[in-house]
Amino acid sequence: MTRISAGSRPQGAPARRNTPAGEAVPIPPGPETMHGFSPRRSHRELPLAPRYAELGEPYHTLVAATALPKPRLVHFNASLALELGLDVGEAESPEFLRILAGNRPWPKYAPSASVYAGHQFGAWVPQLGDGRALLIAEVQTPAGARMELQLKGAGRTPYSRGLDGRAVLRSSIREYLCSEAMHALGVPTTRCLSLVASPEPVYRETVETAAVVCRVAPSFVRFGQFEFFYRNGQHQHLAPLAEHVIGEHFPHLKARPDRYATWLGEVIERTARLIAQWQALGFCHGVMNTDNFSGLGLTLDYGPFGFMDAFRQYHVCNHSDYEGRYAYYAQPEIGQWNCSRLLRAALPLLSEREPEALEIATGIFERYAPVYTQAIMRRWADKLGLYEVRDGDADLVNRFLAILQRGKSDFTRSFRHLSRVRTDSDGRATGAREEIADLEAYDAWIVDYRARLRAEQNTDDDARARRMDRVNPKYVLRNHLAQAAIEKAAAGDDSEVERLMRLLGQPYGEQPEMDAYAAAPPEELRHIEVSCSS
Repeated sequence: MTRISAGSRPQGAPARRNTPAGEAVPIPPGPETMHGFSPRRSHRELPLAPRYAELGEPYHTLVAATALPKPRLVHFNASLALELGLDVGEAESPEFLRILAGNRPWPKYAPSASVYAGHQFGAWVPQLGDGRALLIAEVQTPAGARMELQLKGAGRTPYSRGLDGRAVLRSSIREYLCSEAMHALGVPTTRCLSLVASPEPVYRETVETAAVVCRVAPSFVRFGQFEFFYRNGQHQHLAPLAEHVIGEHFPHLKARPDRYATWLGEVIERTARLIAQWQALGFCHGVMNTDNFSGLGLTLDYGPFGFMDAFRQYHVCNHSDYEGRYAYYAQPEIGQWNCSRLLRAALPLLSEREPEALEIATGIFERYAPVYTQAIMRRWADKLGLYEVRDGDADLVNRFLAILQRGKSDFTRSFRHLSRVRTDSDGRATGAREEIADLEAYDAWIVDYRARLRAEQNTDDDARARRMDRVNPKYVLRNHLAQAAIEKAAAGDDSEVERLMRLLGQPYGEQPEMDAYAAAPPEELRHIEVSCSS
C-alpha cells in the first residue's frame, strides 16, 4: 500500500525549506501562499528552472534512466511535495510513478549525470561521477526557491565504472528515513520526495532487490567537481561552475570582486558548523570522502551512517572503514582536511599568481578551527542547558562524555535525561542515573553540574528543561529501527516506514505512545553492521 506522510512537518506548522544558508526557516508568504491559499500543481505544471542544466558539458552528460520493472511506491513525502508546490494527489498518478521510478523523463527536461572526482578514504580517485544518480528536474517552488530533483538508483551512467547503477531497498530506506530525520533535527541536509521499490534482483554481498529514491536539494554540487577540473588541468571550467553556485545560492556575493574567496570562506564555515551539529547529535556519516561533501554545506549521501547508541569516541559506523578514518572523534578533523582539498582545487580562482593564491587559501582554511570550536561549544552548552559558554565548560562536557564512555551509556538517552536534573534540590534526578554505570563519578559530576547551573542568571528549572528538550532529541534513527522497517518493506509491508517517518518528524516531542522507539536497542541488535555495499 502506498504511504503518504506529512513527513517532518507537524500539522498546522508552517512549511519549511533548506535555505542556501543551510538553515530551515518558515517559507515566507508569496502571492500564491498568502490568505491560506496553497497552489496544487501536477508535475507537468511545476515551473522549470534549468540553471544547472544550462552549464552543459563538460559538467554533466545527458543520459536516460534504466527502466525499473514493476515499480511500487513505498512512500511519498507529502510535506516536501507541498513545499515544491506539487499536488500530493500526484502520489496516486501512474504517470508520476513512472517518472519517480525512472521509467519516464520529467516533461521538458533531459536527465543528466554529473562528473566529479574525489579523495576516497584519503586516496585520490581521478574519475568518479554520478554512477547511479540522475538529475531529472530543476523546479521553482511557490516560495521562489530553485530545487533540484535527483533519482538515486536509476541505472547505469557513463560514470558507473562497470557497476549496475542500481541502489538496493535496504540502503534506500535508510537514506529516505535519515534525510528527513536530519531535516527535522534542524541539520542542513538533502531530502527525499519518494521511495520506489522493485522486485528486480540486485547483487551485492547477497542478492537484494532494487529501489529508487528521489532526492531533493537546492544543489548537488560537490567538492569533488572542483577537484576533477583542477586535477585534470581544466582550470577554465572552474570559474563557470563557481559562478553558477554563487549566482544561484550566494547571490549576495555576485557583485563582489573577491566573490570566490568570500564564497569559499562561507563554505568552509558552513562545513565546520555542520559537523559540529553531527557531533552534538552523535551522528556518524561513515563515508566522508570529498566527493560526498556539499558546496552548500549540506549533509550529502547517506550510506553507512549511524547514530551512536552507546557512546564511544572511537565509534566507526561503517564496517568497510577498516582503519577507522571516519570514526566519530575524527569527523571534525576530516571535515577540515576535506576543506583543504576544496581550497587546493580552487587556487586558480583566487589569483593567477600561485603564492598569492596559497596565501589567500591559507587564510580561508584557518577559519575552520575557530568556527568549529565556537559552534560545538555552543551546542554542548545548549545540551547542558547553559545560556552562555564559560571557562571550564569544555571540561564539564568532557567529564560527562568520559563517564558515558566508561559505562557504554546511551548517548541520546543520557543527554535527554539531563533535563530532569534540578537546581532547587540536591536529590537524585529520577531517570537520569539509570543510564549510567559509573555512579560514583556521575554523582560527583552532578555536584559540579548543579553548581554550574546555579551560576546562571536564570535558574528556572522548568524553563531550562524545556530548552534542553528542544535540543536533545528523544528519538533518532537507530540502526535497529531502520532494520525493522527494511525487513517489513522487503516482505511488502510498508507500515513501519510510515510510522518512522511520522515519529522522526517530531524528534524532540515526547510522543509517549512511541516510548519503545526511544529505548536503547536490545543486546542482540546492538551490533548491526552497515557498509558501502548499497
